[in-house]
Amino acid sequence: MGTDPAGRVDAATSSNSRRYRGEVLVVGAYFADLVFQGLSRPVRPGTEVFARGFAILPGGAFTPAMAMRRLGHDVVWSTDFGTDLFSEQVLAAASAEGLDDTGFRMHTVPVRSVTAALSSAEDRAMVSYQDPVTPYPLAVLLREYRPRLVILPQLQYGEGVRAALQVAHRLGTQVFMDCQDVPCTLDTPTVREILAEVDFFAPNADEALRLTGAATLDAAVDILAGLVDTVVVKRGSGGAIAVRDGLRCEIDAVPVDVVDTTAAGDCFDAGFLHAHLTGHSLPDCLATAVACGAAATTALGSSAAPDLTELPRWLAKVPGARTI
Repeated sequence: MGTDPAGRVDAATSSNSRRYRGEVLVVGAYFADLVFQGLSRPVRPGTEVFARGFAILPGGAFTPAMAMRRLGHDVVWSTDFGTDLFSEQVLAAASAEGLDDTGFRMHTVPVRSVTAALSSAEDRAMVSYQDPVTPYPLAVLLREYRPRLVILPQLQYGEGVRAALQVAHRLGTQVFMDCQDVPCTLDTPTVREILAEVDFFAPNADEALRLTGAATLDAAVDILAGLVDTVVVKRGSGGAIAVRDGLRCEIDAVPVDVVDTTAAGDCFDAGFLHAHLTGHSLPDCLATAVACGAAATTALGSSAAPDLTELPRWLAKVPGARTI
């Protein structure tokens, strides 16, 4: 379509999106990530482990919203904030990134969303807490913003979600859903039906195995590809897999000196969607995803998510995708 994956939306894409009131809608809670980086050994009950680094950084749905904004897209983020310190810190970060605040609901009580991320070079463990907040109905948000794409940072299910996704498709909105560590399987009521309404589903390898109950990752990918238009599976240092319309692409990871993996998955998602929105093929989308995910691991949290000036340098490091 006349651009590379690092470019902004070109004229053809912009013209096609004029029937939308917005380009990207991200729906999900903020988190303040307390990142403990560089643990010398795993944390076990009854032990104390010192980290080499520590930071309090914005996370949760902030990350895909910010990462898409850095890549040149118009983003509305629907989330809730309160009177607490964590809300204040993430609000300040959102303002610094130039995020549209029209989707923010401000409450007169604390709305604390916090995660302690225990990060090593291989992976991370998390402990989280959220003050309960009744979410704004997804169907209402979709009708209000009429986005070209809606990003749901974790697997959601239930009849209300299914009805909302049907609204999305009536509006011509594409649906991207990550998985996260949501305790459900394909046998959980409505999960299969929800995935059938999703255009892009992006679990990591462990999530894909747990969700499907398959014995191997290849089998899990095949099961999910039978439900979802486009399946993208993140494999960390093992690279990534994507399947669409019978075309399977695989790509190796970019070798990097890993500082923190906390935000890598969300930045991976943003890279994939950026390339998709700018009209690129499945292999190019997967390469851009790997580039953005790798970049994110080189600093704490999402602070190293690339912008359009940095993306070409990371794309140059990505090995070619293999198609099957």
